[in-house]
Amino acid sequence: MVFLLKKILGKLDGMILLLLLVFMTISIFCIYSATWKDPAFAGSYIKMIYFYVLGFAVVFGMLFFNYKILLKLSPILYLIGLGLLVLLFFRGQTINNAQGWFTVGQFSFQPAELCKLLLILFLAYFLSKREVESLSLLKEVIPMGVITFVPFLLVLMQPDLGNSIGYVIIFIVVCWMGNIRYRHALIGLVVVAVVSGASLYSYITYHEQVKTFMASYDKEYWLDRIDAVLLPEQASEKATYHMERAVIAIGSGSLEGDGYLKGSSIQSGRVPYTYSDSIFVVIGEEFGFLGCSILLMLYFFLIYRMTIISLSLSSKRGIYIIAGISAMFLFQIFENIGMLIGIMPITGITLPFISYGGTSLLINMISIGLVLNIRIYDDVETEAMTVGQPSVS
Repeated sequence: MVFLLKKILGKLDGMILLLLLVFMTISIFCIYSATWKDPAFAGSYIKMIYFYVLGFAVVFGMLFFNYKILLKLSPILYLIGLGLLVLLFFRGQTINNAQGWFTVGQFSFQPAELCKLLLILFLAYFLSKREVESLSLLKEVIPMGVITFVPFLLVLMQPDLGNSIGYVIIFIVVCWMGNIRYRHALIGLVVVAVVSGASLYSYITYHEQVKTFMASYDKEYWLDRIDAVLLPEQASEKATYHMERAVIAIGSGSLEGDGYLKGSSIQSGRVPYTYSDSIFVVIGEEFGFLGCSILLMLYFFLIYRMTIISLSLSSKRGIYIIAGISAMFLFQIFENIGMLIGIMPITGITLPFISYGGTSLLINMISIGLVLNIRIYDDVETEAMTVGQPSVS
């Protein structure tokens, strides 16, 4: 036990832990600013403190077992995750037009967040079993595509566009790290470009027909979110309200911001969900461009530290896992900020470590715990292989 503690302390990445503490501080202060005038949410920052305490407990708890145990269990965990996604259609609660939550009392749980991490583990497990120099289209890429497509489709049907795209990003990055052949990557890129271009052309050309079709299934709010970015002149006032208010608020912050608790749009409630999905607006309006830049630099340092850890590993499976987690974080950051500055559709995706939300924070903390765990236990098998072997001199 003493040896294990020394090993953990010797390999624990203090910079990542420090970054988590900084994120916690930013999150709590921003959530307080967004909710202190609203009696319905006034205690949200206290709940976020509890979530963070639980998150840190989970991170440190994960340091005492080898991550390879989770890898071996990943097929079962993946199937459990799919089961939860299917169960949502029968027992899930609808929040913001998406049937993606289980609610027990005051506790809400979003399986789509958990399944992103389970997908990363299962893809890493699959590739580690193959042990190939480069990925074969039939033996690796297509099976991995099927593994990804099933949860992607289930989450898209909720509908949850933001998280479903996250699954695709994870798949692409893990395939790249698995050394997909360039011609296969090029074929995939061409297919995506052609399908995307054709879809965009068809959507604009036959917009009214698409709108009528979606309305027949009571799904016109999907188009509202897309129109707010692609066809703002045809979008309803309701569809563009969130994005327009967010852009105005962030822009009004200018270089240094209006000051803490002094953002006019935030304090007057003109921007929806500023404590959760739109929390970047709080930073933009009250701390300005400088505050936004500092936050982005903190995210950069987090991804940088994770990349440094992956470069030091001897095990490819650890690299796959960290690459998948990095892709998950980067997409969430890009999508969340992008939708608030008008370059991405509005989705219900959170800003990692900053937005209010127990599920997303705990999954993110578990992911960080997994990264730290990989660094600690990466060399266990190497050490075991060399013990007792005579030296060659």
